This record gives sequence, structure tokens and C-alpha cells, in this order.
Amino acid sequence: MAFAAINSAGAPIAEIEEAFATEPSLKQRVYDAIGSTPYHEPLFKDLARYTSSLLARAATTTSLPFVPPPSNGPAAKKRKIENGQPQVTVQSSADLKYPNAPVQFYVQDVSFAIPQRKKLMLEITASGGLRARNQATKEIEFGVSMDRIRHALCLPVPEKTQKQFNFCIIPEYADGITPPPEGVNGSDCMVFTVADGPAKAAFTGLGQQIGHNEGETAEGLIRKLLNDTMPNTNVVRPDERQFVSAMPEAHRKGEKAYHVKAFRGSKEGYLFFLSTGILFAFKKPLLFFSFDTIESVSYTSVLQRTFNLNFLARPRNGSEEDQMEIEFQMIDQADFSGIDTYIKRHGLQDASLAEARRAKVYNVNSGKNQDGAAEAGGEEEESELQKAQRELEDEEDEDEEDYDPGTDGDSEGSGSDDDEDDSDDDDEDEEDAEEEEDAADQDGDGDEDLINQKLGNEV
Repeated sequence: MAFAAINSAGAPIAEIEEAFATEPSLKQRVYDAIGSTPYHEPLFKDLARYTSSLLARAATTTSLPFVPPPSNGPAAKKRKIENGQPQVTVQSSADLKYPNAPVQFYVQDVSFAIPQRKKLMLEITASGGLRARNQATKEIEFGVSMDRIRHALCLPVPEKTQKQFNFCIIPEYADGITPPPEGVNGSDCMVFTVADGPAKAAFTGLGQQIGHNEGETAEGLIRKLLNDTMPNTNVVRPDERQFVSAMPEAHRKGEKAYHVKAFRGSKEGYLFFLSTGILFAFKKPLLFFSFDTIESVSYTSVLQRTFNLNFLARPRNGSEEDQMEIEFQMIDQADFSGIDTYIKRHGLQDASLAEARRAKVYNVNSGKNQDGAAEAGGEEEESELQKAQRELEDEEDEDEEDYDPGTDGDSEGSGSDDDEDDSDDDDEDEEDAEEEEDAADQDGDGDEDLINQKLGNEV
């Protein structure tokens, strides 16, 4: 009975803890049996050692990825096949090769959205691994080593009546921008949801429940454990100093929203503007634009109510040929100012007025003052003007508006009067004859002056 009291106080047995680390209910039954019949303790220890040896032997002899056993349920979707071999996208890590690595922390009934949509057990191992275990078959579905995680985000779930948080785990080559090198298996992102409340189903590797009694939320507990385990990054949360939407959360009045709704083609999602980059979530595939992959940002289709946001992204260590342009549409104009401030704060190049985005200039109104067309074809227009000027100089222009007396001599001016219409000359001759008759009585020299004066006036 004294031994039962010790076990009820929580004194662990190493052999049983190691053998039944992933079976808390079975482990508790073993402890209860030892408490009621203490003389069976050596037997349970031997059984625990034998179980551990079987598990270790199965882990070391297994060289192929885990294939779930057939079930009576609907068939799962198959992965694409390349070169006749199934494409394995599950992260290869020591924790997957040795599925019975010691568990440091686990949470039951966690809702996963990516890469699978189901409830699984979330585990953090002592060797630095994050994995999801099937609660029914006890098999590991997927996982990733902590040293391969490049970005970890904790974001409030939009448009939910009850406040929830989505953890987005983005391993290397899983941001949707930088593809894995040739010969390297790609990795899937992990997205799982936790409620805003105490961690009621969180346990240590020894089976002790944590979080519930202390009042610590599941979100805060998981974030703390990830920060303590990930060597290359920390969990990033939205910051009001970075970006906050002009429109508050519609489903939770009085709460600020840190997202904007956008469309990528026909797919609806949310854009989050964070301190380390811009995320488009929460549907597969996720896109995370870290600052070192963004070449430029531009605004297009700016209307009265909405606008589009374009990203020109380039993979890490990629060339200009690898650049890709991704457009997000139908963003509310109310968030334009906040997004523009965020882009300027982080020094992202605004390519809205780039040459490639200017409207094309067609040579339809080339006669008008179009700077772009005039500069492009300046030499051709100049030659045409010179040709027209030469033609005008060779031909006689009957329109007096085109006549420039400053460029012609006096003799040329007289010659032009001689070539005028004959009817005009006849009328002038009759008037001159009448004037000569009226001045017949005057002196001959005066007559000559009068005629010269008259002719000069006509000229």
C-alpha cells in the first residue's frame, strides 16, 4: 500500500515511461496495477523492456517511409508519381526514422489543416522534432526537424466567432517561392489550430497534464515550447506597429484585425503583413514572401473601392529568369494607406510606374504633341519636314498666307505681281487710264511721279 501511495503521488518508473510514452491511458493502467499489486512491479518492468526492444528493432530495420495499413474507410488521395516512383513529400528527419524517440510534450485533438485535414496528436520530441501522430493507429503521419524550420507564425484566425490561432510552420523550400534543389525532397508546411483558452489536453512526456492548472493558454504554451526548441527562428505574431487593418474584426467587435482579404485568381485567402514578410493563407498552397525574395511591389487596377497588389518575387540564389509575378486582387481601398506605409517602411521597391506597366503608345495621333512618339521618331519627322519645305520652294503657292516677303528679293516681289490674274490687270489698266486723262493738264514730270506712286501702291 505504501508503494501504491508513492505511485499515486506521481513517482515515475523509467522502463514504463519509455515503453508507454505515447500511450498515456495504457501507462496509467500499468501504474494502477502496480499500485494495487506491488509484487507485480518486476513483471511490468520486464514487459516494458521487451516492448522497448521490439519498438527499437522495428525502427532500425525499417528503411522505407511509413505506409499506413489499409483501412475500411475511403481511399486516401495518392501523391503524384515521378519517374515511376511515388513522390515522398513527408519531411525526412531523425524523428520519422525513429518514431519512438522520447516525447517531451504532446497535445491531443489538434485540428490540422495542412498537409492533412484531420485531428491528430501534436508532439514535440526531446531530440528536436515536431510531428503529428494518428490517435487511432498510433502511427506518425508527418513531421519536421526543428532545425529545418525557417518561419514559424502564430496568427489569429479571421472571421471566427470564437477566437482561435493558427500556427503556420514553414520549413526550408516550402514558402512557395523557392523550390527545392534537384535531388532534394520538398517539405510541406504545417498549419494547425488551437483555441484561445487553457491547454486542457496538453501533457509532458511523463504524462503529467500541464497548462490547465496554471491557467496558461494553449497558444502561449506551444509558442513558448517552439521558441525554446527551434534553433533558427522564433514564432512571429502580428504587430500593430507593422500593420493593422482599417476595418476591425467583423465577427469579434472591438478587436483589431491584422489581415486583409484578397483573391488569387478564384482562390480566396488572407494577406498578413508581418515583421519578417508577407503571408497569403490559409489554403494550400501557402505563399510566404520574405523580404529577401521580393524584387518589387506594384499597385494595379486601382479603382474607387478596390485595387490589386502585385509581387515580383525571385527565389533565393535564383536568376532573373526565375522571377515570378503573383497578383492578389480585390483588396479593399480602405487598407491602401496601411499597406503603402508598410511597403515604404521596409524599403520594398514600388514598381507601379515602371516602364513595363505603362500604357502602350500607338502612332495614331503622331501629328499631335506626344513626347514619347516624337522622341522615338525624331529623325524621321525632321526629314519629312525638310522634304515638304523643298517641295514648297519648288512650286508656286497661290495662297498669300504662305507667302513670306522677308525671304524674297524686290525683283521677285515685282515678278509675282506680273503673274497675277489677267482680269485684275485689265481693271487696274482702266483705272490707270482714267487717272492719266484727269492728270493730262499737269506737268509731264508730275504724271510720271503719279504713275510710279500708283504702281508702288499696287505692289
